[in-house]
Amino acid sequence: MKKIAICLFLAFSGLVSAQENLTQTTIQGVLQGNQAQVVQLAEAFSEDQYNWRPSEGVNSVGEALLHIAGGNYFILSKMGFPPPETVDMMGLSKITGKDNILAALKQSNEFALAHITKVETAKFSEEVDYGFAKMNMLAGLLAIMEHNGEHKGQLIAYARSNDVVPPWSK
Repeated sequence: MKKIAICLFLAFSGLVSAQENLTQTTIQGVLQGNQAQVVQLAEAFSEDQYNWRPSEGVNSVGEALLHIAGGNYFILSKMGFPPPETVDMMGLSKITGKDNILAALKQSNEFALAHITKVETAKFSEEVDYGFAKMNMLAGLLAIMEHNGEHKGQLIAYARSNDVVPPWSK
């Protein structure tokens, strides 16, 4: 009986812990799906297409990917998670070449996924000045998710304009 009680206690403790982080893990899951599709699109573009832009003054494919990477770091830095020392936030826009841009994007994706679950539920309502708006920490997490989704849509339009079929559509 004592063993059953201990097993039930441990199972219940795990369930409570999972429920406490339900919001973070849900956002993390949606973000992970968006990130995977952005990476698939990024891989589907040719090296030459990374310089393509729909018109003057609009981000190229490569610039859009680096913008996503910068957004991941920027929002999380405002929430108290500075980028790794190896990341030069001011130099992200200077990265060139498909392989280098993909590496920078993937590194920022991993950083974002690792830090979303570090935001404590009790701190969701704390206000943060993100520079573009003052919002709470939960809104910051949602902004990361939405930002990645927004630019996934942009890259789908770029892909269609360049006869690149999103890999998941084949």
